[in-house]
Amino acid sequence: MRKILSSVAAVVLMSSMSFAQNIPMDPSVKTGTLPNGMKYYIKKNTLPEKKVDFRLAINAGSILEDENQRGLAHFMEHMNFNGTKNFPDNKLVDFLQSIGVKFGQHLNAYTSFDETVYMLPVPLDKPGNLDSGLKVMEDWAFNATLTDEQINKERGVVLEELRLGLGADKRMSDKYLPKMLYKSQYANRLPIGTKEVLQNFKPDVIRQFHKDWYRPDLMAIVVVGDINVDEVEKKIKDNFGKYKNPSKPRERKVFDLPSHKETLVAIETDPDATNSMVQFIMKDADAYQPDVTVEQYNQSLVENLATTMLNNRLRELINSNNPPFTYGSVYHGGTYARTKEALQGFAMVKEGTQVNALKVLLEETERAKRFGFTQGELDRAKAQIMSNMERTYNNRDKTESDVLVDEYVRNFLEKEPMPGIAWEYEDTKTFLPTVTLAQTNDVMKQMVKDDSRVIVVTGPKKDNVAMPTEAAVLKAFDDVKMADLKPYEEKASIKNLVKPFKSEGKIAKTETDAKLGTTTWILSNGAKVTFKKTDFKDDEIVFTARSLGGSSVINDADFNKTQFAYSALAEAGVNGLSKGDLTNYLAGKQVSVNPFIGNLTEGINGRTTQKDLPAAMEMVYAYFTGLNYSPEAFGAFKTKQSAMLDNMLSNPQFYFSSEHAKFMNQKNPRFIGIIPMEKDWAATDYKKAYDVYKEKFANAGNFHFYFVGNIDEAKFKNEVLQYIASLPSTGKTAKYKDTGYRQMMGDYSKTYKKGKDPKSMVTIAYSGEAPYNEKEALALEALGEVATIKVIEKLREDESGIYGGGARGSMNRVPFNSYSFSINFPCGPENAEKLTKSAIAEIQKLIDKGPEQKDLDKYKEGEYNDDKTNMKDNSYWMNNLAKNQLDGSDKYEIMNYTEKVKALTVKDLQDVAKKYLTKNRIVATLMPEDGWQNAPKAETPAAVKATVAK
Repeated sequence: MRKILSSVAAVVLMSSMSFAQNIPMDPSVKTGTLPNGMKYYIKKNTLPEKKVDFRLAINAGSILEDENQRGLAHFMEHMNFNGTKNFPDNKLVDFLQSIGVKFGQHLNAYTSFDETVYMLPVPLDKPGNLDSGLKVMEDWAFNATLTDEQINKERGVVLEELRLGLGADKRMSDKYLPKMLYKSQYANRLPIGTKEVLQNFKPDVIRQFHKDWYRPDLMAIVVVGDINVDEVEKKIKDNFGKYKNPSKPRERKVFDLPSHKETLVAIETDPDATNSMVQFIMKDADAYQPDVTVEQYNQSLVENLATTMLNNRLRELINSNNPPFTYGSVYHGGTYARTKEALQGFAMVKEGTQVNALKVLLEETERAKRFGFTQGELDRAKAQIMSNMERTYNNRDKTESDVLVDEYVRNFLEKEPMPGIAWEYEDTKTFLPTVTLAQTNDVMKQMVKDDSRVIVVTGPKKDNVAMPTEAAVLKAFDDVKMADLKPYEEKASIKNLVKPFKSEGKIAKTETDAKLGTTTWILSNGAKVTFKKTDFKDDEIVFTARSLGGSSVINDADFNKTQFAYSALAEAGVNGLSKGDLTNYLAGKQVSVNPFIGNLTEGINGRTTQKDLPAAMEMVYAYFTGLNYSPEAFGAFKTKQSAMLDNMLSNPQFYFSSEHAKFMNQKNPRFIGIIPMEKDWAATDYKKAYDVYKEKFANAGNFHFYFVGNIDEAKFKNEVLQYIASLPSTGKTAKYKDTGYRQMMGDYSKTYKKGKDPKSMVTIAYSGEAPYNEKEALALEALGEVATIKVIEKLREDESGIYGGGARGSMNRVPFNSYSFSINFPCGPENAEKLTKSAIAEIQKLIDKGPEQKDLDKYKEGEYNDDKTNMKDNSYWMNNLAKNQLDGSDKYEIMNYTEKVKALTVKDLQDVAKKYLTKNRIVATLMPEDGWQNAPKAETPAAVKATVAK
């Protein structure tokens, strides 16, 4: 971050610069520069084991395009997947899938204004995979074939990606981006480009872009994983050092976001807009300079403290019974340009209240600037930052490679320092306690500007909703400056969430499972606690508590009165304390605890650390015994939800999902919509929902708790006896109920019309009731993955008709035995019928001939790869342990998954295709409203970062 210093501090820093201590480079990372200018970063990291993560970072993006190249930086990214020297045509994706790299999920890339980054994780379970990964990176860097045939074939795919960006947000952004990116090159170089260029550019134009910018001195390769560092360094030197830069390289210019004296205001509406927002930007006067010295690094901590305290104030307002907006935050950080940072504020609001929300954001910013912060606020912010740093530090030896590689990419592209977590932790631990209110208050004054400001207001266009005028927006600044604001009033701190008490609870029985590595305590109140101690993370504990029943046991009438209220219950707080009080109490603690009532279960989900386990258990106890009843909090929840959801049906894709769900559930009296409308809120009974919750959570004996992580058993036992064994219990048992209602089955074709943009969506679904069969369930899941491969090959690669799409298959035991299989893809409305037929034809091939062995093998390799990673994940274990409670599945399934996948045959997949995909097919298609062919054609979508999952 750019440092904001007072004039005195700046002079002192400038005079002492020669004596300033520079931020060190993480010694565990081997870095270097080849003679051709290409940089490399290499680090050994064994999480996950036998895996390596590659990144190729190129310091070139859409900002460097010539006028006739608009969109070709991103197009070039696509082309690297469509033919290179060692992987011609589409062989690259085919090869990577064969070694277990999943298309889109693992293998990916992105293009933004200033950079292009390719991402590749490679399993190292087979000899030669490391060399293959390096060969892919080498080809991406230098060896794209860029044949006319492949370029012309890919146009349709990129145009489909452009199509995905069409809509209300794009139409509004076309109008406000010129002000947000005022007088800058960024306004004319959105990564997706223009339709005209993408359709008509000559192949030599993209070849020139590749020649100009895909060169060693603008590149870095990052390699992190279970590797030999010296061996990898030698391979990089041998393979990448031979490439040369152009004899007369083009200058890699740096572009700015200019300052301006006036405040620029953009007020944009659209009939299809789904929400209302307001944003302010106050640009820094000086160009951003990356941190070099320790003093600069520490100044960024001061800046972080100031914005943390300001956001804590905003959170209090959001959690109040009269929230000014649904969501709001302020931060100081990067803009579209690397050279410029800004103080930026954002709020999502109820339509027609944008100016009021802007005033609140500006008032809280001005209050902080005028009066500063309180010592209590500073102490909480310090605790928050230190707690986050401590958690990362404690898990320093269990950090995943994909986290580390991104940090090194930022170092190359943005000059972000990379001293390593050990140095950052020690520096923060030493410096943070010395920070004073004067320092944070001074930073706040420096961040707030009277010039170079931009305000963006957006919302739905409605006859009965008046949007503010530019004069009203500008007046908000004057009103805030003249406002008679009062200093922030510090609330009394909470000493105890739960009053101290002596528990009489006991462990009545202990059971162990050596195979799973679990211990189960059956407590005196009937509750069960199963825990598994792991070393996957050095400081992480995840947990869940589940009881069978959920909303399934509630009668239809009461269910319809309460279903939308359950997610609001926790908004009331506990033990007489508000949600805001709880947030302050938990400041500096790594604690997340969330109660829920679902369809078949009720319970609590949570995450914490060893140090903060007592606070997490307090929260669990409080949610069981002390949930507040607050109609005011429920009213505030409704206000925020309405701001988010009231206009969602204006979005064609959401409308499609909603209307099709109505069709599928037309025989279910418990289905009243996927989001609550005004009439649904009016019929909602908050008191009844609260009573349902209290009744369910009054019976801890029906709950099974699961804890997974680095558990200290002795300390954990004390917390369980204190807070879980003491929970009330009625002695009753409950189970979920099959309501008997089913979705529509049969053969149907449904078309829904919504929207003016040329965008369609197709869903082809098969479903019905069938006895659960474990082998068939896995085969149907595998069939979905194989069908995804075929959909991408046929509809994307062969027909250039879609950007992305996929299939999914599954079988369920609860609440009744059933199966489902679906294919989904977006496309142009002119191609919807043709592509639907193509997708169904691919399904028919699977029925008639079964999948190709090579595609089944790709699925298997991907699953082996994922399973190795999953088996070292605490949440994966926790969810699998809890799964058995709900559906009675084999509790050892998690141990045998790879062997079951290995046993699958082509015939197994063909058998389930024949059995389940020959009837009960429902095809649903979203089409734009009549007249879409004559709608104005858009030039550039709003996306500022285009990603290809290839």
